[in-house]
Amino acid sequence: MLFRNDYKNIATLAANIRILALQAIYSVGSGHVGGSLSIADTLAVLYGKTLDVDFNNPKHKKRSQLVVSKGHCGPAVYAALALSDFFPAQNLVTMNRPLTTLPSHCDRLKTPGIDMTTGSLGQGASAACGIALSHKIKKNFGVKTYLILGDGECNEGQVWEAAQFAVKHDLHNLITFVDWNKKQLDGYTDEISGPCNFEEKFKAFGYNAVTIDGHDIHEIHDAITMAQQEMEKPTAIILDTIKGKGFKKAEEEPNNHSMPITEEDLKEAVKQIQIDLNEKLQF
Repeated sequence: MLFRNDYKNIATLAANIRILALQAIYSVGSGHVGGSLSIADTLAVLYGKTLDVDFNNPKHKKRSQLVVSKGHCGPAVYAALALSDFFPAQNLVTMNRPLTTLPSHCDRLKTPGIDMTTGSLGQGASAACGIALSHKIKKNFGVKTYLILGDGECNEGQVWEAAQFAVKHDLHNLITFVDWNKKQLDGYTDEISGPCNFEEKFKAFGYNAVTIDGHDIHEIHDAITMAQQEMEKPTAIILDTIKGKGFKKAEEEPNNHSMPITEEDLKEAVKQIQIDLNEKLQF
């Protein structure tokens, strides 16, 4: 369980990630709203408490690395990086524009703090396995590799080939998150590929797996702590989330994978996020 000050700081970070991501999307008119907002709480715990990131030395060899395989949630990742001092927050308004260092999907050659270029769904899972295996071979004990997958992304066979590889090579230093927000580009995941119990499926592959509330900061932190202590198996943390979380209009939109944001939308979303944060900090 997080201490009070840690909780306050991480909850505030999550709110600011949502706000900056929405501002960045608004600046170009539209973008990947749903998946960026659903993963904001996990990114806040990672950047606010878990990752040993150092903006002065972003590529030190024994750092824990984060592979955001669902690369379309780049706006939230960029917001987290800006709030971690990797680059000025005002750069976010250049997202998706010509010559930007913040392209639509994460690119490690363009953006400080990005560990793996992603966007072709499924490939981040293989990359994360390779990174985790390299740390194991080098005996970099205590160094973890974190992987974020989308639930729709898990339609890709490559994800499950990577899972089989992770178990075969005992990659207990690999911690995988599945953003189970129930929707993907073309509709609801259950309707497109059929219902899937991700916890049971990862366990069937040989993972240590748990399902948690993906918007509960305490649960996210405790699940990561549990996974860090696992010394035999890779771990999958299934994040039960709401796509578009924090922005009511997006939450209620059937297809919020990518959507436009007006000035009024932005004002209302920021108001909602700030109210929600104030309510959280009352306890």
